[in-house]
Amino acid sequence: MGNQSIDSKLLFAQNAINNSIYNAEINPLVAKFGYYEAKMQLGKGLYENAAELQNKHAKEYGEQYDATDALKMSKALANKTYMKHVKLARIGLKGDRGAAESLQLSGDRKTSISGWLKQANVFYANAPESPKVLEALAEYGITKQKLKAAAKLVEDVQAKYNIQLKEKGEAQTATQLRDEALDKLQDWIGEFIAVAHIALEDHPQYLEILGIVEPS
Repeated sequence: MGNQSIDSKLLFAQNAINNSIYNAEINPLVAKFGYYEAKMQLGKGLYENAAELQNKHAKEYGEQYDATDALKMSKALANKTYMKHVKLARIGLKGDRGAAESLQLSGDRKTSISGWLKQANVFYANAPESPKVLEALAEYGITKQKLKAAAKLVEDVQAKYNIQLKEKGEAQTATQLRDEALDKLQDWIGEFIAVAHIALEDHPQYLEILGIVEPS
């Protein structure tokens, strides 16, 4: 089963366990080899836990993707205004090294979200507080109020970035818990299959009911 998908492994385990528990012919045969009711219920519990964690894994990754898409849209909106302001500031403050440094005007914009946020936050923290910058930008219709409004867009990007980080962490945790549960289930089902081969060796049709295909 090494190359099977997780869903296939879960389906196989569900079928093998349930048919062993509820099939009146198979149940007593595997019980003779130690797979009595309590042990079969243990296996069923391992399956149900792994299946539940697989569902949660899908949910958490769905939420992560939603958060990533929301972040992307928020950044695109904020960046459109931010880049307009940066370009106008470069024109209006050309040759002013102090202003360029205070607004982080030099060089390319960072491609990482954390780097972009740092640059944008510096710009909108300093630009509205500098009379020199405000005077220069006013020539192009950029007021203090417009800078403050743009800063709110950057704040929204920061908020959505925080949400994405949270969802990413929860998705990673869901993966770890799911994988640990699957390992426990696979250990149990692997041993059960080995014993079932012995318990049902005179009844190959029962092996097929459990989903165990004998090599021809």
